[in-house]
Amino acid sequence: MLLKIFLLKRKNSHDLNNLDIYSYPEDIDKKENNEIVLKIIHGHDHGSLTEPCCGDINTSREKNDTNTNSKPFVISSPVLQIIGDQNIYTVCVNSEMLIGLIFEKDDNPFDYKEIFEDLSNELLNTEKWCSFKDEREIENLLITLFIDIKRFGDEILEEAPEVSFHPSGLFTKVFLFGIDNVGKTSLTRRIKTGQYKDNFFTPNKRFNIEYIQREDGLLSIWDSPGQSSFRERWLLGLQDSNIIIYMIDVANQLRFDESKTEFWRIYNENDLKDIPLLIIGNKIDLINHNNNDEQLIRTEKEINNYFEFDNLQHSNWKFVFTSVKTSFNIEKVLNTIFTLVSA
Repeated sequence: MLLKIFLLKRKNSHDLNNLDIYSYPEDIDKKENNEIVLKIIHGHDHGSLTEPCCGDINTSREKNDTNTNSKPFVISSPVLQIIGDQNIYTVCVNSEMLIGLIFEKDDNPFDYKEIFEDLSNELLNTEKWCSFKDEREIENLLITLFIDIKRFGDEILEEAPEVSFHPSGLFTKVFLFGIDNVGKTSLTRRIKTGQYKDNFFTPNKRFNIEYIQREDGLLSIWDSPGQSSFRERWLLGLQDSNIIIYMIDVANQLRFDESKTEFWRIYNENDLKDIPLLIIGNKIDLINHNNNDEQLIRTEKEINNYFEFDNLQHSNWKFVFTSVKTSFNIEKVLNTIFTLVSA
């Protein structure tokens, strides 16, 4: 399983202390200890970022400089390193930076060699996603690589064994999205562990992929970050989904406009009418303390009118109220997922 992706970029000098370090979804090292960074750099090409080496790449760059139609980035073949209990795959880009993947120790990184090379070349030289001059571009590049390589592992390398091991069940990819602070990660945690943390307010800044085995089948839930800077990446995680779930915080009417705009932007820009859709109105406990049926019906009608869900060109969709905090309707959500997918 792919754990994280990182980029080490040399600044104006060859001093290790002047490296820019980017990683996703979390830091690759403790800030007070750069030992793993040192090992990665020296393990790739005996210190390619601290000394002007990677000679084959430099030679290629000199040749490319004379060709105006050449690729702007020269990418080395991946180098495998084993550091501690982690498998690490690194490529050198223009002899100035390393892009690396970190896998669990039981993984075979060679399964990812071709997809790593192809995606790196495609994003940098064909689609020209990144100039490496802007931090946001670098973050988007890492997120895109992570999602695509993660999907390759989940759906090509791992899906078949899971499905064959559970022949009577369905393999269902669930794409869960919505603006920030609506309760997406809390829902995923509640479904997987049955637990809820009342003081868990840290916004999710990564695609969190969880696998949940049910009698009905195996769920792969892609919990997407909801902050505005990550919403352009929703489409990447949405691809090949068996069902999409949009979550709303029904207690925060101040953000209804924003939530409505984001929902219809994604729905209208993409052909989603044939994909089962579940809309979740979360945090109902904050406005309906007694789960009064009449109030629930009235509130659902008001939300449907406000969000204009009746305009959906969609025959296979449902709306469900939840309270992740109190576990209200969590089982109904799971049953609805399998009902919509099987339909």
